[in-house]
Amino acid sequence: MSIIGKVDSLWRYPVKSMRGEEMEEMFAGYAGVYGDRLFAFVSDGRPKGFPYFTGRDQRRMICYRARFRDPVNAAAPSNQREAEQNGAWPLPASATQLAIEVETPDGKFLAIDDPSLIDSLRDGIEHSNKITLLRSDRAMTDCAPLSLFSLQTVRQLERESGIPIDKRQFRANVYLDLPEVAAFAEDEFVGRSLRLGSKVVVSITKRDGRCMMITLNPDTAEKSPGVLKTIAQRHEGKAGLYAAVLTEGMVRKGDPVELLG
Repeated sequence: MSIIGKVDSLWRYPVKSMRGEEMEEMFAGYAGVYGDRLFAFVSDGRPKGFPYFTGRDQRRMICYRARFRDPVNAAAPSNQREAEQNGAWPLPASATQLAIEVETPDGKFLAIDDPSLIDSLRDGIEHSNKITLLRSDRAMTDCAPLSLFSLQTVRQLERESGIPIDKRQFRANVYLDLPEVAAFAEDEFVGRSLRLGSKVVVSITKRDGRCMMITLNPDTAEKSPGVLKTIAQRHEGKAGLYAAVLTEGMVRKGDPVELLG
């Protein structure tokens, strides 16, 4: 067992495919990060296995900023201490306490269930598919409850692609600063576990297969296809890690990262 680095930053995404919010601390539970991807939009024109309306359909979607109206109750489960100490299932706040408003790219503030928000998301795209809002008490993640990405891998991809890269393009929950670990060396963590801080233990389940979402600038939605091309040609189309939470608790910015056996 050894300390290999620290938690650089923590992120959650209240609405799937919209802009993330940086957290000083967050609760990592078996079902994912508390408050992460509780809302999503789905389209009847998408495959049943992945029905979500995302930045693949509307690039500007990643420029929409979602905020919880009650940030205190949205920060951690109402029974956080019991969940950490006794293994109780983390209880979400009420739907009212987890209500969200969205700031559109043109500066309007809309409730997440305001029909005009869907009209705004549809603007400029040519299809007639029905788009509806979906809400869940647990994170609607693509593959596993937690995603991780190292700063060293971001910098390596910059060098390989020759394109400036904002780490936020990879939409991870936890960014790791691993100065003693080479870029992409975290691929070897699959099948092993990490301790984040003093409490949370996660099992690395698989490498993260990437899609066109990582080509989008998180502030402008401008597209840089060379990022995805580089990952496809040099890294089997994969970058970053998926993980399952084995021990729940709070993770904090700056926490040590320990590689377990």
